Amino acid sequence: MEKIRDRFKQSKSSSRETVKLRKRSSTLYSTDDGRANTHNAIGVSVIVFTILFRLVNCVLVQTSFVPDEYWQSLEISHRMVFKYGYETWEWREGIRGCSYPLLFALMYKFLQLIGYDTVQLLVFVPRVFQALLCAYADLKLYRLVLQWETPDVAKWTFFCQLCSWFTWYCCTRTLSNTMETVLTTLALCFYPLPGSKMHNSWKYLCLVSLAVVVRPTALIVWIPLLFFHLCREQNKLRLVTQQCFPIAALTLAISTLIDSVFYGKWIFVQWNFLKLNVLESVGEFYGTHPWHWYFSQGFLVVVGPHLPLFLHGCSLSSKKHRILLITVIWTTVIYSFLAHKEFRFIYPVLPFCVVFCGMSLAKLQTWRKPAAVLLLVSNLIPAIYTGLIHQRGTLDVMSDLQRLCDHSGGQRSPDVLFLMPCHSTPLYSHLHCPLKLRFLECPPDLTGNKEYVDEAEMFFSDALSWMRRSFSSQEMLPTHVVMFDCLEKEIASFLLENRFAKQAEIFHTHFPEGRVGENIVIYVRNPSHYFTV
Repeated sequence: MEKIRDRFKQSKSSSRETVKLRKRSSTLYSTDDGRANTHNAIGVSVIVFTILFRLVNCVLVQTSFVPDEYWQSLEISHRMVFKYGYETWEWREGIRGCSYPLLFALMYKFLQLIGYDTVQLLVFVPRVFQALLCAYADLKLYRLVLQWETPDVAKWTFFCQLCSWFTWYCCTRTLSNTMETVLTTLALCFYPLPGSKMHNSWKYLCLVSLAVVVRPTALIVWIPLLFFHLCREQNKLRLVTQQCFPIAALTLAISTLIDSVFYGKWIFVQWNFLKLNVLESVGEFYGTHPWHWYFSQGFLVVVGPHLPLFLHGCSLSSKKHRILLITVIWTTVIYSFLAHKEFRFIYPVLPFCVVFCGMSLAKLQTWRKPAAVLLLVSNLIPAIYTGLIHQRGTLDVMSDLQRLCDHSGGQRSPDVLFLMPCHSTPLYSHLHCPLKLRFLECPPDLTGNKEYVDEAEMFFSDALSWMRRSFSSQEMLPTHVVMFDCLEKEIASFLLENRFAKQAEIFHTHFPEGRVGENIVIYVRNPSHYFTV
C-alpha cells in the first residue's frame, strides 16, 4: 500500500509540471498553409534577384521595336525640357496624352538641374525607371499568386513571367503599352479575384484609371473585369457612386488639365484618341491586317513557347480562374475588330496568361524539369536575338551621328537628311544637340481628302526625281544622308553627281523587307570638310 501511495504522489506532483510535447515534422499536423514561411524564407532574395534581373534585361535590350517608343515619349519629353526638336503629328493634333511624356520630362529636368543631362543618361535613365517598375510588377504578381494559389503555382508563375521572351523584349522600353501592362498587372493584384485576400477597390480602381490615362485602350482589358466586379458586389450603387465615379472623374480632370496646359487649349485627349483611332480608323493609314491575325499570328508570337503550357493550364483551371481566361479571349477578340494590329497591343494580357502557365508546370510531375528547361531555352534564343541583334541599326546610327554634335553651330554645321520610312529612328532625344535634321514625314490626312499622298510615299514612288526636285541647287544639299542600303542603287547617280561618298555601313537586320534594308548607310558630301562618322 505504501508503494502504491508513493507512486500516486509522484504522478500527482509530475502532473503539475509543464508537459513538453515533441514537435512533429509532418505537414499533416501543421496549422500553417506554408505561404508565409515560403515568402519570408526567400522574400529578400526574390526582391534582389528580380531587380537585378530586370536591370540586366534593360542593358541587354539594345534594339528598336516601333517608333512609338521614342516619338510618343522621349522625343516629346526632350522638347518639353530643352525646347528644341520635332513635334510629332500626334502631338500637334492632340490624340496623345501628355501625362506619360511628362513623366520622362521630369526626369530630364532633374538631370538638367544637377548638370548630368548627358545623352547617355537621357537615353538610359527612363529605361532603368521602366525596368524597376516592371520588377515591382513581377514581384506583386508573384505575391498575388502566392496567396491565391499554392506556393508551387506561385513559384512556377514567377518563373514563367521571367522566362517570357516578349516581356524581356518590351518591358524596359519607353512604350505606353509597357506602362499600360505594368499598371494593369498592379491593378490585378488588388482586384477582387474569387478567393483573393489582397482586394482593395480604391487601389485597383486608381491604377485602372491611370492605365486608361496613359493609353485609353487599357479600358478594353478592364471592361469584363469591371463588369464581373459589379455583378459580384452586394452594394452596387455604393461601388459606382462612391468609388468608380469619383476616382475616374478626378483622374480624367487632372489628365485633361495637364494636356490642356501643354497643348495651349482645352482638349480632351481620350475622346480624340477614340474618335481618330476607332471611329475614323486613322490607324489603317499605318497598315491593316486580316481579322484573324491575332489568332493566327499575333497571340502565338506574344505568348511564344509558353503556348502549350498556357493551353494545358486553361484545361486545369477552375471557376475562380474563369474571369482571367474570359479577359484574355475578350481582349483578343475586340482588338481583332480593329484593322490596324500590332503585337504590343495585346501585351497587357500576357501576365494573365503566365498564371495559367504556372498552374500547368505545378501540375506536371515527371516532365516538370524537362519542360522548364525547354521553356527557358526556347525563350532565351528569341530574347537574346531580338534584344541584341534584330533591328539595332536605327539606334547604332544615332550613336555615330552623335559625334557630329561637336561640329554643330560652326561655319560648316552638319545638315542630316534621313531618307527612310518616317520615324525609323529617334532624333533629338538620342542626339541632345540642335543639329539640323530632316526626315520624310507621313502625317495621315485628317481632312478626308482621298487623293492625299504623304511626303514619304511621294519620295519612295520616285526617289531620284524627288531628290533632284528637292535639291535643285548646291546650297540646298545636306551634308549627310542616312538611308537603308536597298535605296542606294535608285539614287546612286544623284549621290555621285553631288560628290557624296559612303562613310559608314551599319548592320540593322537579317530580315530586310520592303523599304527596310539589311544595313543602314551614311553618305557624306565633301567628307574631308566634315567629321567622319
